Amino acid sequence: MDVRENLRNIAIIAHVDHGKTTLVDQLLKQSGVFRANENVEERVMDSNDLERERGITILSKPTAVMYNGIKINIVDTPGHADFGGEVERILQMVDGVVLLVDAFEGCMPQTRFVLKKALGLGKKPLVVLNKIDRPGARPEEVVDEVLDLFIELGADEDQLEFPVIYASARDGYASEDYHEPGTDMKPLFDAIVKEIPAPQGDMNGELQLLISNIDSDKFVGRIGVGRVERGTAKNGQAAVLCHTDGTTQNVRIAKLYQFEGLKRVECDTATVGDIVCVSGVQDINIGETICSNDCVEPLPFVKIDEPTVSMNFIVNNSPFAGREGKYVTSRNLRDRLFKEIETNVALRVEETDSADTFKVSGRGELHLSILIETMRRQNYEFQVSRPQVITKMIDGKLHEPMEFLIIEVPDTYVGPVMEKLGSRKGELINMGTREGGVTHIEFRIPSRGLMGYRPEFLTDTNGNGIMNHVFDGYEPYKGEIVTRHQGSLIAFETGETVTYGLYAAQERGRLFIGPGVPVYEGMIVGASPKSEDITVNVCKKKHITNTRASGSDDALKLTPPTIMSLEQCLEFIADDELVEVTPENIRMRKRILSKEQRMKQAFRKK
Repeated sequence: MDVRENLRNIAIIAHVDHGKTTLVDQLLKQSGVFRANENVEERVMDSNDLERERGITILSKPTAVMYNGIKINIVDTPGHADFGGEVERILQMVDGVVLLVDAFEGCMPQTRFVLKKALGLGKKPLVVLNKIDRPGARPEEVVDEVLDLFIELGADEDQLEFPVIYASARDGYASEDYHEPGTDMKPLFDAIVKEIPAPQGDMNGELQLLISNIDSDKFVGRIGVGRVERGTAKNGQAAVLCHTDGTTQNVRIAKLYQFEGLKRVECDTATVGDIVCVSGVQDINIGETICSNDCVEPLPFVKIDEPTVSMNFIVNNSPFAGREGKYVTSRNLRDRLFKEIETNVALRVEETDSADTFKVSGRGELHLSILIETMRRQNYEFQVSRPQVITKMIDGKLHEPMEFLIIEVPDTYVGPVMEKLGSRKGELINMGTREGGVTHIEFRIPSRGLMGYRPEFLTDTNGNGIMNHVFDGYEPYKGEIVTRHQGSLIAFETGETVTYGLYAAQERGRLFIGPGVPVYEGMIVGASPKSEDITVNVCKKKHITNTRASGSDDALKLTPPTIMSLEQCLEFIADDELVEVTPENIRMRKRILSKEQRMKQAFRKK
């Protein structure tokens, strides 16, 4: 076995908001990747617009830095469990992981999720406690929590001997002792070189290159990103592509690229342990192996966890269909969804009995809402149904997905939170107090019990609560859960909203739209405090009469409408409602627009 001492491959894993992307920024800056006068954006790794707006990482991306003649390939991974499919396959490319934990918050659900995957694959961990400069940081306690988590997840003795580095990614320093803040990231670089194993493999063997990611380039086409597991890859080399279904295909590697900083740089050869990009192979997919012609041995690929939530994507058939979007037909929708599953491994798309409807399954509501938002920005127009959890039959019994939920709230709000989660079939596992009058609560709860809960949680805690959850296996079905206690306010006719009509409607509930907005019959314009739906006429104008009375013509005061985001709309709608998504608007509507038809159907059901 040859050992590449001048190379290290690491992934940075952590819970969302614990500072992964900021840490990678500092490693890039301090390794001299950027010129002294170069203007560098904050969170340079989050290149996608949605990532920048939301401050989250959605797609994992490799980068490389040089330190004392050693090349370190670093992969920044997403923190949300909804993008766990990204994390799982990225771990195939690396030899060790840097586990980043917030020195104040400690271990969170997603920390647990990604660490479990890394330990299961036998990766060597290096723990970094970030944000040690934060008020209330508790490094000693958090190190104990991390150790408990390692033991709970079944880490072996070698993995339990993890080194700990204390850092502040924002201020750009790391140290081996939290009492003595450092001046730069050198202690972290040294720890990576010393603790993370160098890649090993047979450099003189026949080529094996496992593809873990797909990129695309408008000039070059599809690009496979993967790691050379054996042998050497060369520019222009003839090879065999082994598909995941067992078939093979003769291909040629047109060009090889390696990462230097944030750039892809052409190279002639790549050997064991190198993370490379391969262009010129058009049919390449995630999980496939490129082998040499003389020895065709495909590598096994990591099994990606199954989706837990599904929703229907439907061609828009509302009265406003086709006004705002560029791509509106079922063929446009089908092509776009099937293109998405080429790179989004954790997603499933199925055709249904109707040519206009596609069933899309993903890892969670966030996973699907990011896809919806991305398509909307690409000028697609369509409708989506309410997210449904995916149940399974196990030993003849119906099982449903469960979530492990961690909540931190000020003590005064514990009552309402416990009451709501109890009614949603939540089961209390653990409860404790933290400094500053904060209660830490852990639950196991059915996934469907959490749908639509976040807005209620924020209301119940006056926005002071923190809530995180992660998929935690399947359990027998827990029975009926009533999650929505309010009805909808539904527009009576097609037209434009008028202040007079809205003023009368706002007494019936909370409005989602203001004056001068086009609406159609059957569109949802607000929420009713009662459980049944109410039809309101928001286009109603005041009749002009000859009579004038003092005071009757005073300005009508409207309460400002509640503007709903895409996620809030998906959480609000009931099973008989849809969200209409266009590049310019997000509207909610009844599946059956006519009030008469809805009443007939309700009568038939009775």
